[in-house]
Amino acid sequence: MELIFATNNQHKVDEIRSALNSAIGIKTLKQAGIDIEIEEPFDTLEENAREKCQVIHRLTGANCFAEDTGLEVSALGGAPGVRSARFAGEPPNHHANIEKLLTQLTGNTARDARFRTVICLVFEEKEHFFEGICEGRIIEVPRGSKGFGYDPVFIPTGAERTFAEMEMDEKNRYSHRKKAADQLVLFLQHRMTT
Repeated sequence: MELIFATNNQHKVDEIRSALNSAIGIKTLKQAGIDIEIEEPFDTLEENAREKCQVIHRLTGANCFAEDTGLEVSALGGAPGVRSARFAGEPPNHHANIEKLLTQLTGNTARDARFRTVICLVFEEKEHFFEGICEGRIIEVPRGSKGFGYDPVFIPTGAERTFAEMEMDEKNRYSHRKKAADQLVLFLQHRMTT
């Protein structure tokens, strides 16, 4: 089985491919011959994932999925949340986002946070949603050069290293995106065997 993954973010493609571990073939927008940027205008991860998925489904008629992910920091009332990629404004800039986050948390000892991923799948004309959550904390100084986004300042619960210090197989032990992808795989495997 092959699905179109409605994203232009190669980091997300790499993580999803690793999480799916060849269980399902995915085709990127570029591989599907689609060269568009899809807006994320909504106030929830669910609505943004649905929008991206439905745009590609309308264009192709194919089974496809999309995801939206946010970093939710308790001390900031859940921010940056759905605005994570553009926390510091346009255009999206990971370094500026981290700098703004750390500035807002200066002097705050309550640094609990979580990553939340929502996947929307359109399969045989019906929508399905899957969610993955990774609890953790925000550190004061970025560490590591792997990953992307807020990975250099996020340590998942039960770990000592940031996501940016981990190889992909280690990150997948904690990853919000992997948890959501696992649910996607289970759903599709069930559908293929019934």
